[in-house]
Amino acid sequence: MTTHAVRLDVAGATATVLSTDKAVTDWTDRYFGQWWNATEVKPESICTGPVVIASVNRDRYDDAALAVTQAPNTSTEYAKAQLLVTRDVSEGVIRAVCPEQQLAYRSEPGRGQLHIIGCDTEAVATATARLAREVVRGILLRDGWSVLHASAVVDHDGRTLLTLGDKGAGKTSTALALAAMHGLRLLANDRVFVRPDEDDCVDVLPWPSAAAIGLGLLEALNWFEVVRERLRGGEQLHPTQHERVTAALLAGDRTPLWAKNKELKTQVFPDQFERWFSVPLAAGGEAAALIFPHVEAGTAPAEENAVRTLEQGDFMSGETEDRYPDVFGLVGMDGGGSDRARQEVTRRLAALPHHVVVLGHDVTANADFLAKLVGV
Repeated sequence: MTTHAVRLDVAGATATVLSTDKAVTDWTDRYFGQWWNATEVKPESICTGPVVIASVNRDRYDDAALAVTQAPNTSTEYAKAQLLVTRDVSEGVIRAVCPEQQLAYRSEPGRGQLHIIGCDTEAVATATARLAREVVRGILLRDGWSVLHASAVVDHDGRTLLTLGDKGAGKTSTALALAAMHGLRLLANDRVFVRPDEDDCVDVLPWPSAAAIGLGLLEALNWFEVVRERLRGGEQLHPTQHERVTAALLAGDRTPLWAKNKELKTQVFPDQFERWFSVPLAAGGEAAALIFPHVEAGTAPAEENAVRTLEQGDFMSGETEDRYPDVFGLVGMDGGGSDRARQEVTRRLAALPHHVVVLGHDVTANADFLAKLVGV
């Protein structure tokens, strides 16, 4: 049976995904792509770095699940589902099972190996990409990087514009408006890795993830019909997308959808930005300016006479990563980086231009205003 392998390599952090199911490694390739330099390699060439081994096999899943449920275990929530976890301290092995998703795990942090076994290819592929990202995140954090809650675009001179703010402030709208209307490269949608470099600047790396785009923003960017035609042609968006969103897209209904005060959004794969919308991705950059937006309907875009600085709440931490606690021992430290690293990033970013802006619902006007403001 042929084993397929995809290697991830970003800023010196490497990890490899192995699977006999090519659909799993193909998923990893499209998820990380050029953001984290995903490359197909020969399995026999792998000699260093952690490995994530993924299998789609019901019998093996049943055996692994039984081993966890018959042993003393604890229950936690991981990826919005119950996870049963058992630890063998003497062997340095962590075993877990998620009955709802039919996924079983075996993590050996000391050896740099993580096994994922499941019954459904898509479920295994999704979990594999998520945990391969956690493996790389752990390496980056231990190497001095931090995680900042921000969107980011890179201009033609390599300058990275960071957009920060609370949830719903307009981070995604700001980044996508500049990318779609002014040709900037998208570096990240919701969070980034940041680290001080040797020249008193701050380097920025992408955090690969699906992008959540509301139906209204999708229409404003002139992407709605593009997505609709792709779906009607048989292509798919990220599986975390709510079925109501898919139905609305297929029906041509642009009305924003809500559930329990939360907007239901289109979930776009990273590789679809370039293939569907002609928005190129950036693999890294150097921080050049900070934008703090908020959106008000019926308002013309403008810079406000207000002061906003980077705060500790703008960084991700273990507490804010409650959907993916480090139950498999892959990160080994606070999920957002060390206090020392965050403090140094804060000091350096404080020297960059800060722009507090109000934006309206006219995406083109917002993009033109922002481009002029930051000198794109």
